[in-house]
Amino acid sequence: MTETDTRTTHFGFKTVAEGDKAGMVHGVFTRVANRYDIMNDLMSAGIHRLWKDAMMDWLAPRPGSRLLDVAGGTGDIAFRYLKRAEGATATVLDMTESMLLEGQKRADAENMADRLTWVVGDAMALPFEANTFDCYTISFGIRNVTRIPDALSEAYRVLKPGGRLMVLEFSQIPNPGLQWAYDRYSFNVIPVMGQIVANDRDSYQYLVESIRKFPDQESFAAMIRAAGFEQVKYRNLTMGVAALHSGWKI
Repeated sequence: MTETDTRTTHFGFKTVAEGDKAGMVHGVFTRVANRYDIMNDLMSAGIHRLWKDAMMDWLAPRPGSRLLDVAGGTGDIAFRYLKRAEGATATVLDMTESMLLEGQKRADAENMADRLTWVVGDAMALPFEANTFDCYTISFGIRNVTRIPDALSEAYRVLKPGGRLMVLEFSQIPNPGLQWAYDRYSFNVIPVMGQIVANDRDSYQYLVESIRKFPDQESFAAMIRAAGFEQVKYRNLTMGVAALHSGWKI
């Protein structure tokens, strides 16, 4: 038995073998792919759209730049990026092919087909050369990666010098009272909503639990610095329900 075989990690609140997590996450997103976008709207009352717009405002996409959007799913971030950056191109990478197929059905995907590439791949072992992309984004995906430091190291590798990392992820609310109220909503409402809308309570139970297992803002910023990024900063969104993290490959 190898060291990798004996390592464990979390899948929500469960402890699982490290080698099993990717397949379990793949199963979750395969099951929810055809309801993923509508569930995002329902769970956040549409606020996720404002968060993604805030991400683009801070990122300020440059004309002619090249984006890699990891865990890009149905293309929300890539579409926003290309609308703001004339002549830019985007590669959407996701480990779950059914998520990418849902994205390719969207009207924006057809309209931007000549500027978009869809790739099935692993955030911890990106199938790209070093120093390839101007921007790397990952939105609500980093917490599902088995080894987050490996994904951040890969982000650093594929970015060009002067390239930028930006992560949008659920985070921790600094106010304990507000965090308590948010927890009550998350654990009592979201899994039930998943059962009604997507006929899948368990997948949304995992998604809620995975948010609670993700590092807080300062801890995650430290992980980004450890991967080699500089000028690392973060901004809380909706009182810390989500956060944007930014770093540069200098």
